[in-house]
Amino acid sequence: MATALLATDCPTLKLLATGKVRDIYAIPNVDDALLFVATDRVSAFDVVMKNGIPNKGKLLTQLSLFFSDFLSKAPATKHIPNHVITSKIDEMPAEVQQYRDQLEGRAILVRKATVLPVEAIVRGYITGSAWSEYQKSGTMHDMKLPEGLKESSKFEPPLFTPSTKAEVGDKDINIHPDEVSKHLPNAALAKPLQEYALALYSTAAQHSLSRGLILADTKFEFGLFPPSTPGGEPVLALVDECLTPDSSRFWPANQYAEGNKMVGFDKQFLREWLKNGGGGFGKKGGGIDEDPVEIPQDIVEQTWGKYEEAFELLTGRKFAA
Repeated sequence: MATALLATDCPTLKLLATGKVRDIYAIPNVDDALLFVATDRVSAFDVVMKNGIPNKGKLLTQLSLFFSDFLSKAPATKHIPNHVITSKIDEMPAEVQQYRDQLEGRAILVRKATVLPVEAIVRGYITGSAWSEYQKSGTMHDMKLPEGLKESSKFEPPLFTPSTKAEVGDKDINIHPDEVSKHLPNAALAKPLQEYALALYSTAAQHSLSRGLILADTKFEFGLFPPSTPGGEPVLALVDECLTPDSSRFWPANQYAEGNKMVGFDKQFLREWLKNGGGGFGKKGGGIDEDPVEIPQDIVEQTWGKYEEAFELLTGRKFAA
């Protein structure tokens, strides 16, 4: 495999933020746009691992661009703005073009937005942490759920299950949908944010199913663009990545069985390895206080294989780095 890019190095650009996967840069003399760069870093249980997965950042970028374009044209979601300006290096400012070799395929020039401090999670099926909570209390995000649900049961309709958006090193906190307005700069944003998230999920889930995949759940992030007219209201828009194996659970539709724990096209191999104490992980309780560990090559390759398979199924084309 190729060498993983764990950190970008663009010294003439101003590094604004380093996330679990992405580095975000300001561009000299450009006030209304930012540069998002997806590295090959990989995280699990809110911990960024020591090594990465080569070309993962490029795959995430290409898949996110695919869905941004798809959703901007789909009848049910074409009214929802997104932050993408361009992913073509030739169309970016000269200050960015000088780093072409490093950024090609993994960078997106995006409209600057004020990111809202809420993760807009939509669940179509009960699994993961939601299943764990339901088993203990019959609830999910403190919402009472029907009795008798099984692991991987389908929700009809899908449910909006938000969380707070934590900084790197902190943990997101699940909140009841009715609590979202308390975390927003304007309480009136809560309703359209939920409506946008549910519409985006449903449209993406229909596409995924047509390609043989179930979109079990996913996470969206939203931000506010400045008003388009003087005295106008800020514009709610989809920002950050969308519908990648990092932010979503995709399952093979032909293997779906209610009551079974589904194996998806995501970081499940890595999560299971860590849960079993791989690399010494778990000594501090398995949370954000854990020390990063080195992922063995077989786990890297198995995880990459799932990401690549999901990309090819969802887009209908081979991944090319």
